[in-house]
Amino acid sequence: MARGSTFERAVIRECTGTAGAAFVALFAILLTTQLIRLLSQAAGGKLVSEAVIALLGFGALTHLPILLSLTVFIAVLMTISRSYRDSEMSVWFASGLPLTAWVKPILKFSVPLVAAIAVLSLLLSPWAQSKSTEYRQRMDTRDDVARVSPGAFKESASGERVFFVEAASGESASSEEGAVKNIFISSMQHGRLGVMMSTSGYTESLPNGDRFVVLVNGRRYEGTPGSPEYRVMEFERYAVRIETKEARGIEQTTKSLPTWALLQGPGNAGKGELLWRIGLPLAALNLALLAIPLSFVNPRAGRTNNLVLALLTYMFYSNLISVCQAWVAQGKLRFETGWWLVHVVMFVVLLLLFFKRLSVFTWVRPRR
Repeated sequence: MARGSTFERAVIRECTGTAGAAFVALFAILLTTQLIRLLSQAAGGKLVSEAVIALLGFGALTHLPILLSLTVFIAVLMTISRSYRDSEMSVWFASGLPLTAWVKPILKFSVPLVAAIAVLSLLLSPWAQSKSTEYRQRMDTRDDVARVSPGAFKESASGERVFFVEAASGESASSEEGAVKNIFISSMQHGRLGVMMSTSGYTESLPNGDRFVVLVNGRRYEGTPGSPEYRVMEFERYAVRIETKEARGIEQTTKSLPTWALLQGPGNAGKGELLWRIGLPLAALNLALLAIPLSFVNPRAGRTNNLVLALLTYMFYSNLISVCQAWVAQGKLRFETGWWLVHVVMFVVLLLLFFKRLSVFTWVRPRR
């Protein structure tokens, strides 16, 4: 009994340490790729820079179930593979422990993480996806003045105007009007380029809801690009209407719908998304057990063969779930069959792998 408890504690402790290191590495890769993608969108004008951090957090939370699933698989795989390479497995086998003895400590290690994956997949990830969509739409419906930040050129929502404000005093606490200084507005109308400059201005709201940027004591330069002819006009007051987008409801997708809504909805697309959410924790549990027979390493042979096989197994499993999701969404496969079919097949493969490893090992027991 003492030997078994010592063995289980050692396995769980090493798996936990390996999982922590693997999760930190994978999470850093996830944040880096997400950050690069969001920054490229912000640089291209498809996303406002203020939304990068918030969307980065929502995106990380959305992909966290897949990240944890891969972490569990890698942790078990690397832990047992190291035991093979360092000949620790030979010691455990010689002491009378079969390969199946690893199932209990691996389950103790993986079940809490599988429960966390289930909570993330069924509850938190859809919430994060919904909030990300809502945040994007809220940023897109801001008016042009809200897009302007002092000291930077900003394009309007329609792309027909470019604003530059050197300084802003902020909006007044008693009204919606705010003063700005050193304003530059470039606009294209009917093929003619107009450039307006002013040392001061303010925003103004009309009773019907229209908003304007009012330039005071400035100049307007107007002409056709490529032509030497242009006009210069001086003005005391010049009002530019602020473009606004009509606020729309949040465009819900199957990925952003809560799980209870998918359970009530009869659509095939919703059933396909539900299959994916249910499949993540089930796949994580299967992968944790699959890593036990896949971790076999012959110290005299190459050390990468089992890692390649394990990687192919993970990709094959993930692709099978995606194929079943697509078939359910297209109506080619019933949800009642699709949600368990892949996992049962992989569990049978797991049993076959265990049988193969148990049949080739010769247990060596110490003589008395």
